[in-house]
Amino acid sequence: MKYWFGYLTAAIIGTITWVLMQFGQRFTTLVDMVYPYVIRTLQDILAQWSGSVDFLLWQLLAVALAVVILASLAAVIAAKKSIVAWGGWVLSVLSLVYLLHTALWGLNYYAGPLAEDIRMEVSQYTLEELAEATEFYRDKANILCEQVDRDGSGNVDYPEFEVLADRAGLGFQELVYEHSYPIFAGSTLPVKKLGWADMYTSMGITGVTFGLTGEAAVNPQIPDILLPFTMSHEMAHRMCIASEKDANFAAFLACSVHPDVEFEYSAYFMAYRYCINSLGSVKTVSAAEYTARIREGVSGRLQQDLDHYNRFFSANQDAAAKKIADTANDTYLRTSGESSGIASYSEVTDLLVNWHIQEVVLPAIAEEESHFDPYDETQVDISDIR
Repeated sequence: MKYWFGYLTAAIIGTITWVLMQFGQRFTTLVDMVYPYVIRTLQDILAQWSGSVDFLLWQLLAVALAVVILASLAAVIAAKKSIVAWGGWVLSVLSLVYLLHTALWGLNYYAGPLAEDIRMEVSQYTLEELAEATEFYRDKANILCEQVDRDGSGNVDYPEFEVLADRAGLGFQELVYEHSYPIFAGSTLPVKKLGWADMYTSMGITGVTFGLTGEAAVNPQIPDILLPFTMSHEMAHRMCIASEKDANFAAFLACSVHPDVEFEYSAYFMAYRYCINSLGSVKTVSAAEYTARIREGVSGRLQQDLDHYNRFFSANQDAAAKKIADTANDTYLRTSGESSGIASYSEVTDLLVNWHIQEVVLPAIAEEESHFDPYDETQVDISDIR
């Protein structure tokens, strides 16, 4: 029995984790009312603590844990102890880490959607409305792509990583104080550079947020145009916005109201990519026609940036490494309560289309109607009235 005591401990810890997750799934309203606000304060404290050093504490702790595990294995082998018993204790330690992650951040997956917090109605939309939103984001990107700095090759040339990281929080502050969205009132401390960047690039990973240390990190190797959006995405996770589509939408909102054009362009560039990809995935003749027409309207500069973005990931990703990373991430998300898994990233299109309808289309219609004068003969044809 003593050989299985570690496995029994791991099972007990796993059961506690499962109970926590079941509680979050069953009592989502209660979780949404209390949990994110408490954990957001904790994340702020942890971010202040971990922000005292430039490197990622969680990566240091991960290395230390790996060294301890390997050293203990060597000791077990040297002492001719049971490796089976050793494996149980290793599993119990890993189970404890996951329990702490679930308790101190992971239950955010069961909080309410971001749309409710910002009072935005999300409903079904037509193919035409998707096409109109895609065209809107394309046009905004066409304009903004001419305003950012570029290098001798014509590629976007943004400020250094640290400069962007220092200013990334300004968009969220704008959302809080000018748009009255308290959901974004979390820590806006600068994100850190993601260590072991080559490995993460090969996996297609652009950023990681680790709730146990309050650290949001971004891969410094990704294209400049993606840096502001990804920094805001990881900041949103640290603000306890767990859902990937919500974190993407939070990044769009924060970057779109940011005072720096680099962030604004990143917002509309990514919004256009998500929407055009969603439009292109619809297998109908009408969708294909919309997609072709909208792509014809992409400016030369914007197309250059799109090509540069695609070439970077095509050239630097390793197919096997990416498949492993995607499988692991998909499993984690589904286990944590994100039913769509990694597909949830692209579901931000639903939010982007609804935002376009409510923030652009409906106000424009209201403005036209407010200018209508029934007594103005230039607006009303009364020739047939006797």
